Amino acid sequence: MFIQWIFLIFSATLVTSKWIPERIAGGHSVSIKAVPWQASLLKNGISNCGAVIYSERVVITAAHCDDETATFSVRVGSTNPDFGGQVVKVLRILKHEDYGLYYEISHDIAVIKLQTSLRMGAGVRSIPLANSSPPPGSLVSVSGWGRTGKGKEYSDTLLETTVSIVDQNACREAHYGEITKDMICAAAPGRDSCKGDSGGPLVFNGTLVGIVSYGRICAHPNFPGVYANVAELKPWILNAIRRL
Repeated sequence: MFIQWIFLIFSATLVTSKWIPERIAGGHSVSIKAVPWQASLLKNGISNCGAVIYSERVVITAAHCDDETATFSVRVGSTNPDFGGQVVKVLRILKHEDYGLYYEISHDIAVIKLQTSLRMGAGVRSIPLANSSPPPGSLVSVSGWGRTGKGKEYSDTLLETTVSIVDQNACREAHYGEITKDMICAAAPGRDSCKGDSGGPLVFNGTLVGIVSYGRICAHPNFPGVYANVAELKPWILNAIRRL
């Protein structure tokens, strides 16, 4: 009985202090105005992946988010992935030709052309592509609506967290060698992108440095999150946009 009372008192304390479990994993809620380049990629009308606004007619996502049997659209300007903001139909998706060629997650990037232009504003803005990757130890931010941890629910509000760039060799060792130069890794204790965040932005100093790609276990200390390396893939991105 004593233990039950302690549990009830502890629970009441959490409620009255408005305690909220850590999210994205290990993140916090943000307004779309804080990350206006964030988009939600809708598969048959349902939020499936994240995406990033490059221009009024082009967004970027992960190649593994594509499904040739589905109809896609993009929602922007909303903190919730399922309603609000603007929804624009996808005209064409172009995946990297070497996606999955070396490893299942290699060259995990795609560009998307929209049927109509986005209306740009406070919650809908493009983000420039990075020219170089930040050095190991650099603090970067990642956002999305994915799971809030292994086996946990997807978030219905936009979440963001801060992680650090991990040395390429250390990441390669952690992932059994399956890391190539078109990937960049980031991690922090208890913080990570997770399932459902794929295609979303990894940002450093206002530039796009990565696209959420892969993780063995969300926020596991031994497995850094893996992202498509935007600086390394920038020539392909720009060429693909011209071909859309």
